[in-house]
Amino acid sequence: MPLQFGVDQFCTQPDRYVANQRLGLITNPSGVDSQLVSTIDRLQQTGQLVALYGPEHGVRGHVQAGEKVATYRDPKTNLPVYSLYGKTKKPTEEMLAGVDTLVFDLQDAGCRFYTYLYTLLYALQASAKYQIPLIVLDRPNPLGGEIIEGNILDEEFTSFVGYPIPIRYGLTIGEMALYFNNVFEIHAPLTVVPMTGWRRDNYMLEQDMVWVPPSPNIPKIDTTFVYPGTCFVEGTNLSEGRGTTLPFEVVGAPFIDAEHLADVLNSLDLPGVRFRPTTFVPTFSKHQGQMCHGVQLHVLDRRTYQTVRTGLCLIETVAQLYKEFAFLTPPKEGQRHFFDLLTGTDQVRTLINNRQPLTSLFVQWEDQQAKFRALSEPFRLY
Repeated sequence: MPLQFGVDQFCTQPDRYVANQRLGLITNPSGVDSQLVSTIDRLQQTGQLVALYGPEHGVRGHVQAGEKVATYRDPKTNLPVYSLYGKTKKPTEEMLAGVDTLVFDLQDAGCRFYTYLYTLLYALQASAKYQIPLIVLDRPNPLGGEIIEGNILDEEFTSFVGYPIPIRYGLTIGEMALYFNNVFEIHAPLTVVPMTGWRRDNYMLEQDMVWVPPSPNIPKIDTTFVYPGTCFVEGTNLSEGRGTTLPFEVVGAPFIDAEHLADVLNSLDLPGVRFRPTTFVPTFSKHQGQMCHGVQLHVLDRRTYQTVRTGLCLIETVAQLYKEFAFLTPPKEGQRHFFDLLTGTDQVRTLINNRQPLTSLFVQWEDQQAKFRALSEPFRLY
């Protein structure tokens, strides 16, 4: 059966879901049907679309990571575009004026610190508060739906890059909506429009669909497999490859010996991956314009590759080899380390700083993963 997204199912019978309803749509360029027609265009054809809402990177996907998104009028549709990544991240009563039903269609990356998850969470909270129905058009998890990795975030580290779920959670965006709505006791009027033709054991999604980058630095499905591990590098003085053609696939810094680092990492025999020495010069972000030496991660077996463990072992190894390595300090006194917000704990940073192995932590996390699997089981649609 060919892969059909939630938007495909929705648009074959829109009156079943939103007859005579004025619609607000949370989306970006990744919101397309199986023929790559924009969800904005599909819903505008109904004559019911009245407002757009932009997550991080904006409705048109042109804004870099962390940059605030403005509220404006979309030049193509002439619809108002309300920012959900500016002064406010949650739809307000004013933003929702004139909207009968909210529709959510964003491609997720299958990873806890990808902010679209919390745009969804906040939309659920607004839906519950204002009793405006929310319809989530489901999309594939590019990492598949079988494997759960990493710890459940400690609540004290909750932020817009993390709530108490595992780093790699193995659910689709629609399944996450059901999980949030029930386990977090939001109780919004929620409908999830499912896909057809997607399997939890699909680790080669590019064979079934054309990948539209959901954000500027997730250009291909290959990137999504390394991202849950190498995104931790954002909290260090290493480059995670922003400003190159291989964001999150290359990691390095001016002070690293690429050949030696690759040899040490490959000696760890981490499953499903090989490290190749490489040199790159970021055009923006950390070490802009400087020659960085490091490694490119080549995932050889997506089924056995442990993305979270690999990323943390990479950082642990660099910290052991190079005294120049450092975790970025918080910009203001009293704030959390960004690395801790990403890992959802301060234990990883503490162990690395004290030169103690992370292996015991990985074993502890297995119980948390089993707990989440049991909690999430009722919300699996496929």
